[in-house]
Amino acid sequence: MSAAPEPADRAALVGAAAARVAGATAASSVVRLTGGASRETWSVDLLVGGEAVAAVARIALDDARGVPLATEAAAITAAAATGTPVPDVLGVEAAPDLGGTLMVMRRVPGETIARRILRDEQYAGARAGLARALGEAAARVHAAAPPAVVTATAGDPVDLLLADLGGPAPPPSGIALGLRWLREHAPARRDPVLVHGDLRLGNVVVDPDGLAALLDWELVHLGDPLEDLGWLCAKVWRFGAEPPVGGLGSREDLLDGYAAVAGWRPGLDELRWWELWGTVRWGLMCGVMAERHLSGVERSVELVAIGRRACEQEHDVLLELGHALPGDGVPAASTGATGPAVGATGVHGRPTAVDLLGGVRDYLEGGPMRQPGAAGFEARVARGVLDTVVRELVAVDDERAHARLLAGLGCHDDADLARAVEHGTHDDRWDDVLAAVVDGVRRRVRVASPRRLADPSAIADGSPRVRRRPVSDR
Repeated sequence: MSAAPEPADRAALVGAAAARVAGATAASSVVRLTGGASRETWSVDLLVGGEAVAAVARIALDDARGVPLATEAAAITAAAATGTPVPDVLGVEAAPDLGGTLMVMRRVPGETIARRILRDEQYAGARAGLARALGEAAARVHAAAPPAVVTATAGDPVDLLLADLGGPAPPPSGIALGLRWLREHAPARRDPVLVHGDLRLGNVVVDPDGLAALLDWELVHLGDPLEDLGWLCAKVWRFGAEPPVGGLGSREDLLDGYAAVAGWRPGLDELRWWELWGTVRWGLMCGVMAERHLSGVERSVELVAIGRRACEQEHDVLLELGHALPGDGVPAASTGATGPAVGATGVHGRPTAVDLLGGVRDYLEGGPMRQPGAAGFEARVARGVLDTVVRELVAVDDERAHARLLAGLGCHDDADLARAVEHGTHDDRWDDVLAAVVDGVRRRVRVASPRRLADPSAIADGSPRVRRRPVSDR
């Protein structure tokens, strides 16, 4: 088996393949871009028929999740026919020398990094109308004639979610609570349409004038049109901003834009159901991505770190259902302080495990985190992983206290608790079940993402929370 090419060699291979696929006579300035969880993305300048073309090359490796790039291209072409802002596809071709398939598109000028779109002054004018523009774009996607290669996902949306993202073990208890509520409050199903599948900031190009293009179609399928709108509103895609539609605007703005193009207006309650569905979906996806690392399929500090972010989605489920977590401050170790000397009097002595992790943290901050591009990003992720481990080591009493709550319910662990939520076996003690769920989520968030507990009752869009009735009251 031959060794993988070095980065410089791979850049040369990408340039040659992109030129071949696009019918170009030359390729230059081949640079890999950050981002793209399931595709490699490269910037490349091409010379096509004497014209200089700024292009993007997308590579789907043979084991990548998502639809084939040929299906992406067909969906993009179909959406373009309805006026959806999308890049021009220059070609798609198998690229065995790159280990997969290559698609080349014209590069759309603008910004894709969510935090810049939400905060930079140059996009202030664009932000004002983006929620409505995204609603209009979604309606155009849904009006497109579905290509034959795009598959349908007929069936109950919760069943489909679990079929795609569920595993042999039950999901975390907070996610299980969300799944049960979704089952018991499901809206009427709508006829399937072409659905982007991952419509959110990070997958769009924005320029100072507004929405420039929808990108990253690897999750395209036929499904309920509200799936795209609810996913866009999920709290994870607000990137710390308050407005519910991608941190940009109100749900009413989104629905106004959708109705202006589609000719019908989805209901707000229906949108909120799909918004919660999106939160649960991301919680399950966190587990799937972590499993890629844990199983050895793809060793990645980013993937293993994402696994702990499932508790953030549990937290959001509880808030949406009207169950605030008590805020108990941020542990001292979250800032890098060593806290209690874990293991100081034990067999291992000093330096303790916390001291050792602190040394690695100092190393990362002193050099690797300052590197540009992907290397610096991964070093910052690694620093965050170390902080999580330190907080877990310091919180030595958490598991014992939580275990006592579970034992009072006759549950061996949180997997048993999740099964009790799913199957209703302890509904006669629902208040105790809910207390155990809230306690477990609070402890997980306190270790993995403690800033979430600073203001647990805050409502992201400033509107009254839709208080969700406990399932045991039905």
